[in-house]
Amino acid sequence: MGERDWRPFIYGGLASIVAEFGTFPIDTTKTRLQIQGQKVDPRHVELRYSGMVDCFVKTSQQEGVKALYCGIWPAVLRQATYGTIKFGTYYSLKKALASRRADGGAREHVASNTACAALAGGLSSAIANPTDVLKVRMQVGDEKRNIVRCFISIYEAEGVRGLWRGVGPTSQRAAVIAAVELPVYDACKKRLAVTMGDTPVNHFVSSLVASLGSAVASTPLDVIRTRLMNQRKLKGHIARPGEIIYKGTTDCFLQTVRNEGFPALYKGFVPTWLRMGPWNIIFFVTYEQLKQLY
Repeated sequence: MGERDWRPFIYGGLASIVAEFGTFPIDTTKTRLQIQGQKVDPRHVELRYSGMVDCFVKTSQQEGVKALYCGIWPAVLRQATYGTIKFGTYYSLKKALASRRADGGAREHVASNTACAALAGGLSSAIANPTDVLKVRMQVGDEKRNIVRCFISIYEAEGVRGLWRGVGPTSQRAAVIAAVELPVYDACKKRLAVTMGDTPVNHFVSSLVASLGSAVASTPLDVIRTRLMNQRKLKGHIARPGEIIYKGTTDCFLQTVRNEGFPALYKGFVPTWLRMGPWNIIFFVTYEQLKQLY
């Protein structure tokens, strides 16, 4: 390997795209479950779905199976940027720090790995935020147009700020997920390698363990960022009497808990976990196989 090794970036992006295609319908059900029941948003007051399976069936029957993949292209574009930067930055930083330690990186250092992962997750998510906004708007079903028209619509009505709506909780969520997921995966893989070796079975088990912790830690922030991203705040718009708009992450958190109770922060937890598990399995198995090509 040369001093500038771009393979972690390339492999991370490719593996992320493969994983996204394989789990996107689950992500759509998660998004729809998270935005329903909001007393502050008249468009989503009604509880249309009783759970993940009900959401999947109703969406397929009422809007067609294609609706489950509405927003897939901004999601793929997001992974092409977010996934590439996140995993490439993490493994590059981890390698750089390991080379400076006395043991040469022979042991996994949880603290430094967690810091590298949090930085990589937060940075990459902030950069890719506009693609996340497009994905959420199209998944909810309000934006049926193609990705370019959806982008233009948001930009014209809400300005540049509309494309970075929810960037705070999105970056925080990504940092939390990465800080839990990547170090746990690396540590688990290294420990299991003693008995299983560096095999796909090891990668499968390690990614499954990593996904549970990240789902528990990140779901509340995921609910908040989804609601903020789905909220339209038109340029020059003045709120009417009785109209409530989330002012930011803290306000959305407080209003959600006040109006719907603490469990509302875990709306969509089951599809979140069920998506993270397969997503991580597909990603890490693909990533590890790509690494073995060269």
